[in-house]
Amino acid sequence: MKIIPAIDLQNGEAVRLYKGDYDKKTVYSKNPLEIAQKFERMGATDLHLVDLDGAKIGQTRNLELVRKIKDETRLKIEIGGGIRDFDTVRMYLEQIGVERVILGTAAVEKPDFLKELLIKYGPSRIVVGVDIREGFVSTSGWLEKTSLPYLSFLKKLERIGVKTTIITDISKDGTLTGPNFKLYDEISKESSLNVIISGGVKDNSDIQRATRSDFYGIIVGKAYYEGKINLEKEFRNAN
Repeated sequence: MKIIPAIDLQNGEAVRLYKGDYDKKTVYSKNPLEIAQKFERMGATDLHLVDLDGAKIGQTRNLELVRKIKDETRLKIEIGGGIRDFDTVRMYLEQIGVERVILGTAAVEKPDFLKELLIKYGPSRIVVGVDIREGFVSTSGWLEKTSLPYLSFLKKLERIGVKTTIITDISKDGTLTGPNFKLYDEISKESSLNVIISGGVKDNSDIQRATRSDFYGIIVGKAYYEGKINLEKEFRNAN
């Protein structure tokens, strides 16, 4: 199972939101590159980046910072936030050279666009982030709740050819109360998608629980920044 540390970017800083609320923000560092390099020294192989500015307004605002992290670490980067057109995908995958891009809003609103990307780049490089609020998919940086039930959407993604999804229970994100394992177990039972857990991780026991259930991956953010989790230990155990 992949253990993927996360850095959420806003205005060039590393921040975390509480339940996706842009007005409830904690700034953890003014130098996200230093955090990425620390993750690498601890034993991380992958890094989850979110451009919160991009997610909100649909434009890449932290591009040069993402490029710097890619150039100055050996981490395999997945990036999401504001990726809603072909030029942005091409820039990230071909120019900057990140390993994976994460589509959220675009996957909901432009399924034909998603299909084109899967054909061109393959399902290993195109990941879909499915953000869930009260049983329905949310878009636009979690600001808009759709009328699309999440299981219906996941089955549609399977038919299109998606292989890997990052599933976030928005009500858990940033709360340090533990992931919604009931939700993840249900998704694993109802679909063949690779599931990456995101939201609510509180301590090392959550990583161990995800490992036992053989999920594809788990993203760790606030629990690390608040000193609740020993990531270095988990990286050693994973290797």
